[in-house]
Amino acid sequence: MSTHQPGTLAVHAGHEPDAATGAVAPPIHLATTFRHGPAGERLAGYEYQREGNPTNDRLREALKALEGGEEAMTFASGMAAMSTLLESLPAGARVLFPDDCYTGLRMLFAEFLPERCIVPIEVDMADLDAVRAACAQPLAMLWIETPSNPLLKVCDIAALAALGHAAGAVVVADNTFATPLLQRPLALGADIVMHSTTKYFGGHSDVLGGALVFARNDALAQRVAHRLHVTGGVMAPFSAWLTLRGCRSLGARMAMHCANARAVATFLSTHPRVARVNWPGLPSHPGHAIAARQMRDFGAMLSIQLHGGRDAALAVAGRLRVFTNATSLGGCESLVEHRASVEGAHPRSPQDLLRISVGLEDAGDLVADFAQALG
Repeated sequence: MSTHQPGTLAVHAGHEPDAATGAVAPPIHLATTFRHGPAGERLAGYEYQREGNPTNDRLREALKALEGGEEAMTFASGMAAMSTLLESLPAGARVLFPDDCYTGLRMLFAEFLPERCIVPIEVDMADLDAVRAACAQPLAMLWIETPSNPLLKVCDIAALAALGHAAGAVVVADNTFATPLLQRPLALGADIVMHSTTKYFGGHSDVLGGALVFARNDALAQRVAHRLHVTGGVMAPFSAWLTLRGCRSLGARMAMHCANARAVATFLSTHPRVARVNWPGLPSHPGHAIAARQMRDFGAMLSIQLHGGRDAALAVAGRLRVFTNATSLGGCESLVEHRASVEGAHPRSPQDLLRISVGLEDAGDLVADFAQALG
């Protein structure tokens, strides 16, 4: 199965017919505890849901196949995946992270990880000279997010992996925006891939989850697994089943997401009220060449910056009718949000910026909705 293309793997990996019944659709195992043998042994490899579950194991197999890793772990949320990994680092660890990144990651570095004496170092990952300078001292981890949230910056995964490894770092790539259907960071040199499976893997805005996929089942992977089992931020079986179900349509959905995003981004790039369109599929995007080299397609996330600043951005978001004004991304429905408004008291996103998750509606309707909202 591992020799097949990602779209085929998404349909079949982890979806083998049930051995007991022959059911083509996988069952949900909700049991919290499993019967022991006469000597207290685990009869089928399971003991307690927090330590392992057959439904989660199916999803883990799918994630390993899709990302090309040796080990995978599922979590209750993307934040649980990030925090469990970062809290597995030793005290005093230096971590390089992107200047444009998910707000939750920035909050971990600002509010919680300093309690563990972890030292965050912020850098523009698209600037290899800046990264090289930051790597002059030993690092424990280099964190990549490409395309980034919300400015859709693109960075060279292979080049960053080489720099990080030379500095002694474990290289982690957040692949939430791209999914393994569009980009496979482990094949480009990363050591760990992180996902908020809430987004494109689930695909329907109805299931929370996170995942880590490790290139090697090494000491760090085992340390993270132990922390997950002890601290308990595990994915529930029903969430695993919904996410696994989402995998089966991931290839088809991503193809339509990307086609719709191209139509929307192309229209917005020519509109006089739009000052900037951040989407790596546009030839004018500064990271377009890198994205074309390391991605199969350019994704369905984009952001725009409007002439007129915050007021103009809020007004356009308020006039949209097909796009729903809401946070999150990756669902069937198209979403728009004024990102600075949801980032708390000290937002990093520009006030003139709207982040857009392009969904699965008719592309013409999506373009027409922005046409009427922009006026």
